[in-house]
Amino acid sequence: MRRPPVTTGPIRPRLPSPVRDAADPWLADRGVELRLKRDDLIHPLVPGNKWRKLTPNLRAAVEGGHTRLLTFGGAYSNHIRAVAAAGAAYGLSTVGVVRGDELADAPRNWSLARAEAHGMELAFVTRSGYRETLRGLGEDDPGTLRALEERWGRAYVLPEGGTNVLAARGAAELVAELPDLGPGDVVCCAVGTGGTLAGIAAGLPAGARAVGFAVLKGAEGYLEGEVARLHERGWGRPFSTWRIEHGYHGGGYGRVPAELEAFAAGFEKRHGVRLERRYVAKLLWGVYGLVERGELAPGSRVTAVVTGPPDPAGPPGPPGP
Repeated sequence: MRRPPVTTGPIRPRLPSPVRDAADPWLADRGVELRLKRDDLIHPLVPGNKWRKLTPNLRAAVEGGHTRLLTFGGAYSNHIRAVAAAGAAYGLSTVGVVRGDELADAPRNWSLARAEAHGMELAFVTRSGYRETLRGLGEDDPGTLRALEERWGRAYVLPEGGTNVLAARGAAELVAELPDLGPGDVVCCAVGTGGTLAGIAAGLPAGARAVGFAVLKGAEGYLEGEVARLHERGWGRPFSTWRIEHGYHGGGYGRVPAELEAFAAGFEKRHGVRLERRYVAKLLWGVYGLVERGELAPGSRVTAVVTGPPDPAGPPGPPGP
């Protein structure tokens, strides 16, 4: 029997997510307005861009008769946890392929423990094997898909970070929740795999722009190519409404230098909003940096997308989407 549509499942998202003004005298002195799109409040287990990117993929999995989700991520992957929770909510078994076979016999960190608590089977692979598998998936290699099916059975495969065309289209729906966008508006988000930025950029009305802030070091050109590829595959054309800023990654994914930590702590104190450090803090750090550099001109209104909540426990952890 075919399962009911995902939208009738037990997860009840808070949509549209709220938009909150973040009044700041320093920004006001420079003629820039800041507001926060609080996607981190969509759902406690599948928050922010994870909900927007996963929902259309879950629907496709159910409609395709799948009973298992297979995905990939690092030891502290937000995506791994979200897939585990969403799969459990909709009666789908889940498998998470985790980078680093040395983790198999190590005590589970809070993130992996939470994924297992939702019933996810974790499979730890070598870092080289992980890279080879992702490369094969990216190239649509039938041998890679066949090997995955032989190991785990028939499954709906979600890429690392959950980014594909369906995910980008899901992220594009965020723009409809900002109906007053126009010239002078800049929608900003952190960029890990490019799906959220691709969707936002594709959905913008005339005159509005999108700026993404890379959280990965050394991703110049690569991330731009990923966004352009999603636009071509998902919309059949390029968009000129976006760019990626690469100067605020803080040294790489999971890196939180003292300057970034001080900025994040100050923002939290001024605005009463706790910031996730790997993505959201870097996004806002970058927004203030661009204002200071004069690249966000007076009269600009910035909508910063808060894509996820802070970690519930422990330090940011090592690299891994």
